[in-house]
Amino acid sequence: MPVEVISMLRHGGWILFPIGVCSLTGLAIVIERLVMLRRNRILDPRVVHLVDGFSDTMQPEAALEVCRRARGPFARIIEEIVRARHLPAAQVVETLQATGRTQMGLMERGLTVLEIIANVSPLLGLLGTVLGMVTVFNAITAEGVGNPRVLSEGISQALITTVAGLVVAIPAFAFHSWLSSRVDELATEMHERATVFVSRLHHIRLKMRGQQ
Repeated sequence: MPVEVISMLRHGGWILFPIGVCSLTGLAIVIERLVMLRRNRILDPRVVHLVDGFSDTMQPEAALEVCRRARGPFARIIEEIVRARHLPAAQVVETLQATGRTQMGLMERGLTVLEIIANVSPLLGLLGTVLGMVTVFNAITAEGVGNPRVLSEGISQALITTVAGLVVAIPAFAFHSWLSSRVDELATEMHERATVFVSRLHHIRLKMRGQQ
């Protein structure tokens, strides 16, 4: 790390510590969500193939086995739908919605913290700015305006913390918006595919009743 950066961080004061914690926490959340929100992880290709090719000749136990071996929210949703296939259609839809809400919550995990970081970081920077200006006014009160070094230390603290807060907040806000949009996009696709699957199950059920 360049000497200038170390010196700048030193002059920033203690307020840079919580800003640094926000930065590391936000970075960890972003990396984890980027890994977990990959499409193939959310909509396992094996389950997508199962849903697209499901017919009255396929055994429900075989479908359940595919879902158990698969990972991701979509597999859990389809698994619960297959388990509830004997229930009335309205209850199957309720099962879809309830399981979908649960899986949606898992997909959004960490995004609330990321949003808090985006909102709190500039406030911490502003707090550092106020503390820096207090230092400046205290120096003026004690020594007058004849010592520019004392004044510059307070002003540098004020500017450094403001910059640090914004450097953390801007990417945190951008990633929160993008990841939230990503979650909505994947959730919409899951819901559409699951709804089609429920309709197909209902059609198969009616067809089997008509053959009896």
